[in-house]
Amino acid sequence: MAKLPVIAGFGGINPAGRVSGHHAYRRLVIDALSDELGRNTWASLAALTGQLRKEDGQWHNSWGELIDFDNALAALTPSLEQSTLIRKLETNLFDPSQLLYHRRASIPGSESDPLQFEIRKKHLPSPLPPGWTVSEASSDPKHKLRITATDNFDVLLRSYRQAPVTSAGQLPSNFDPALLYPSRNHPRALQLTVYGASDAINSLGIDWEIIRQKVPADQFSAYASNCMGQLDYNGFGGLLQARLLGKKVTSKQLPLGFTEMPADFLNAYLLGNLGTTGANVAACATFLYNMRLGIRDIQNGNARVVIVGSSEACLVPEVFEGFTAMGALAEDAALRRLDGLTDEQEPNHRRACRPFSENVGFTMSESAQFVVLFDDELALELGANIFGGVNEVFVCADGHKKSIAGPGLGNYFTLAKAAAATRNVLGEEGLRQRSYVQSHGTGTPQNRTTESHILSQIAQTFGIENWPVTAIKSYIGHSIASASGDQLSASLGTWCDGIIPGILTVDEIADDVHQQNLDFLLQHSEVGREGMDAVLINSKGFGGNNASASILAPHVVERMLGKRHGSKKLKQYKQRNEQVQEQSAENDRAAMEGINNTIYRFDHGVLGSDAIEMTDRQIKIANYEHPVSLELQNHYEDMCD
Repeated sequence: MAKLPVIAGFGGINPAGRVSGHHAYRRLVIDALSDELGRNTWASLAALTGQLRKEDGQWHNSWGELIDFDNALAALTPSLEQSTLIRKLETNLFDPSQLLYHRRASIPGSESDPLQFEIRKKHLPSPLPPGWTVSEASSDPKHKLRITATDNFDVLLRSYRQAPVTSAGQLPSNFDPALLYPSRNHPRALQLTVYGASDAINSLGIDWEIIRQKVPADQFSAYASNCMGQLDYNGFGGLLQARLLGKKVTSKQLPLGFTEMPADFLNAYLLGNLGTTGANVAACATFLYNMRLGIRDIQNGNARVVIVGSSEACLVPEVFEGFTAMGALAEDAALRRLDGLTDEQEPNHRRACRPFSENVGFTMSESAQFVVLFDDELALELGANIFGGVNEVFVCADGHKKSIAGPGLGNYFTLAKAAAATRNVLGEEGLRQRSYVQSHGTGTPQNRTTESHILSQIAQTFGIENWPVTAIKSYIGHSIASASGDQLSASLGTWCDGIIPGILTVDEIADDVHQQNLDFLLQHSEVGREGMDAVLINSKGFGGNNASASILAPHVVERMLGKRHGSKKLKQYKQRNEQVQEQSAENDRAAMEGINNTIYRFDHGVLGSDAIEMTDRQIKIANYEHPVSLELQNHYEDMCD
């Protein structure tokens, strides 16, 4: 029997806030929460953004002044509300009203009417343009040269323009991951990786050293990546821009730009992982592709602990321009037309993403999402938290395509398989009555018709009469590689607080959306903590990368573990879990008080060849309790002499 991948920890950061402790999820449904939970959500955001912190038992504001917590939080709440989720682009990343570009121009010159000007010697181009004559300037305090140009020559003139798209899902205002550890000019996506993975590890409530001593080094896996690579100036962006901007390329821009860097950072600076590593890239389905690698390791017994994640920081001008050229983004002018506004009026940035309604394009966002998976036996042994279980992840391509951007048949296969896998565990009634869908729901005209047809077709095929469908991109936008991670963390929140977030940016479903056997949730749906036994997470990636996952509720996982391991072991597990829950809650409280627990271990515990002892049967590693076995199973025994 395959081992069950149990979600023992999760964390990250997205436009709704810190992911662990369900804080980001609660920002989505805050209007449906109790006063206490709502207050805690705003407090978490205030601490995350450095506006409130607790020191020596007393609360301080960002200037270090002593404050009354309740009054300060009440005063901050309106700004916290406005500085989260999808909103107008803020200038901490770039100024959308001042986008730099260069305009080409031809400067005239002739023998009869030469052009003369002076420039510094260090600015002299090489080779000299045709028709240029260089002489010493009459007065030369700054080593200037006089140029006489008798031929036309081309120049690039610095210019600025207004961005056509000014809506985005940005991280909460004032949150700067670079300040939380020695970031050393790391690209933003790697800064988010360090914060997000730290958040997931802290959510475990179990010291990582305990896990490391319990599990052999080769039975850890880490699968993480992004889709776009690191495209800001500290990554590939600077690599490509530097010379054109008159600057130098640094030694870090190329290596730190690679898409697998999130996994490399996990291994090198957080975990010290000696086990399997990988980085699957699949456009908008990237997180689930990496999840599939992780659960296969656990199901097959190749790993007992797996960290899966993705980190995307794509809010850079060039990415906006690329998607705008494709006609994919919700441009300001189109949003105004949609709402009947004049050119002088501000578009409704908050409602830029409108899945399954009349819409004009998707809204980009940034996010880092990480989950920690244990096999079921290890989860019981360590008393780990059980936030859910990963039943299966299915991946399919689209076959032959007319357009690389157009959808195909692959998503019908992945979602049908996910529904069938859910039925295998829950039975017909469980699938039909106690499951729902976290749709891809990008907010584009094409997605609303194609994905709704897939969902409707699957619902009819499996006899699901009224399948609930939600789309959280309506709150936080589309974080590309991390998108299905955002969907997963929001789903885990439903099993904590019993509320499925509704699609609140939508007033009505568009006429061309397929609605048969579907229930698009336009309001929050209160289903109770155990009202849903499973969620199907759907992801459709550019280029024909489709993935769908079947995720099981924690109460279902506990029931399964009791059946496999017996009631006695389950009872012992619950006793161990009490202490783990207390430590998780303590870590969460510390974060809510503004304590920085970001993990970053640069040049820490570096092992050389003298740290291992090797025989033909095993490898012993210094400071590791369990050796790595070399007595491997022969999968081809029946074919060997």
